[in-house]
Amino acid sequence: MPAPNRTLPPIPYDCLAAVPGFTVTSTDVTDGGAIDKRFIADASFGLDGENISPNLTWTGHPDATRSFVVTCFDPDAPTGSGFWHWVLIDIPGHVTELVTGAASGDCSGLPTGAFHVGNDTTSTCWTGPFPPAGHGPHRYVFAVHALSVESLGLDATARPAVVGFTMADVTLARAVLTATYEVPG
Repeated sequence: MPAPNRTLPPIPYDCLAAVPGFTVTSTDVTDGGAIDKRFIADASFGLDGENISPNLTWTGHPDATRSFVVTCFDPDAPTGSGFWHWVLIDIPGHVTELVTGAASGDCSGLPTGAFHVGNDTTSTCWTGPFPPAGHGPHRYVFAVHALSVESLGLDATARPAVVGFTMADVTLARAVLTATYEVPG
């Protein structure tokens, strides 16, 4: 178990070249708030959540945006490299919302053309938070990346790091919402 006063790892976007921001909000997740149980992992991860992907809505992105990537990252996972819970790419540039549940279950609520690459569980859908019991609160960084290209030219076999590398030079702006979840010890 880590020391209660451990130094928190940086948010991954803090280590990249700065880009302008825009706004992402949610009817399900509050920036700075705790994530509700229905969005955490289910029994397959030893928890009693519903593993439903949360709603995200974004505004104020650049007019030149041609597509979006949506990610959710846990920088506090005890892995040395964090943990990717959600990597949804090639969202068309006219889309400004993912409804609750769009990226979970059979993922039938996804916008046409958008698809997941495998997250760190290898799932190609949303995987809700499942931090180790007693590890303290984990931050879940939801990011919407506005891109200058219609497609990253990747397929579903790409890994999250490859998505990040591929979008680095085509990211116009980024919106971030951070929430927390903790499993008591």
